[in-house]
Amino acid sequence: MKEIIEHHKNKWMELPRNVVVGHGVINDTGKVCIDLKLNGNALIVAGPSTLNAAGKMVEATLEDSGYNVDVAIVKDPNMDEVGNVEKISKEVKASFLLGVGGGKSIDIAKLAAMHLDLHFISVPTAASHDGIVSSRASITKDRKTVSEPAHAPFGVVADTEIIASAPYRLLAAGCGDLISNYTAVRDWELAHRLRNEPFSEYASIISKMTANILIESADAIKPGIEESAWMVMKALVASGVAMSIAGSSRPASGSEHKFSHALDLIAPKPALHGEQCGVGTIMMMYLHGGDWQEIRTALKTIGAPTNAAELGIKEKYIIQALLHSHEIRPERYTILGSGLTREAAEKVARITKVI
Repeated sequence: MKEIIEHHKNKWMELPRNVVVGHGVINDTGKVCIDLKLNGNALIVAGPSTLNAAGKMVEATLEDSGYNVDVAIVKDPNMDEVGNVEKISKEVKASFLLGVGGGKSIDIAKLAAMHLDLHFISVPTAASHDGIVSSRASITKDRKTVSEPAHAPFGVVADTEIIASAPYRLLAAGCGDLISNYTAVRDWELAHRLRNEPFSEYASIISKMTANILIESADAIKPGIEESAWMVMKALVASGVAMSIAGSSRPASGSEHKFSHALDLIAPKPALHGEQCGVGTIMMMYLHGGDWQEIRTALKTIGAPTNAAELGIKEKYIIQALLHSHEIRPERYTILGSGLTREAAEKVARITKVI
């Protein structure tokens, strides 16, 4: 009987159909859409600056490929913007959406496309976090940042020339988000052992591999170098695949992400998501009894923040975030358990030199 039951197991994995990474590939966006058999009207979702940096190139290549193109300008990653994009999509009878830019444009387009049951193409202008290829959308709801389920991009067009020319801080933040996979997987393994949470060995191996690539190649990641952008993009794609295999963000989001989201709520002026996750990973790796020094050294080598001062956040907010991190997504069990005492929070932050 057991064998029969196992034969009837099924798992739905959603992965990008086409992933194109390289120099000047943004000019192939129209060709990629044709290869994907996309027809009809295209709607580009972009911020004001990313529209000028890349959106107009995407618009030109789509028009050259015979598509009718409309543009929706977005500012903040919230549900009102998602609703506005959905409204515009219906008005222009869009057949598919393209998110052009950093996290906000892609997350808004991703969520709107899912609600409309349309295909979505991810065209990142910076490699700042793994949301550009994942099946999750980070969005603001009731003044809180939440991770919403969405469809993975139907295709990804990542131009390393554009990504390398973006502010280096964004690439370094992407490295912090990827390196945080180390503690995310440890938290997932812990939840599997203590709470019998479903666990995927394949997804965990891919996730740890992406973090390991960044750790081992830290001294090769430098500003303005396309090879660095290529390396980070490859790792981001792999991290997105790990999440798709797992069917959740578990392989790439654990206690370090809880810490980052807590900082977003507590600090008057939070840093970038990936930067905060990187610093959180240092502390969470200490709590796991792992090699936190290796994490810290890699982030420092890359040029990502490793402490409160470099994040531009006061030490008191770091402690407060540590005390409240376990309250973020309480259903997701991590090393934080039911929370740290103030003494424990101050100890981990001091020992790891975060404060």
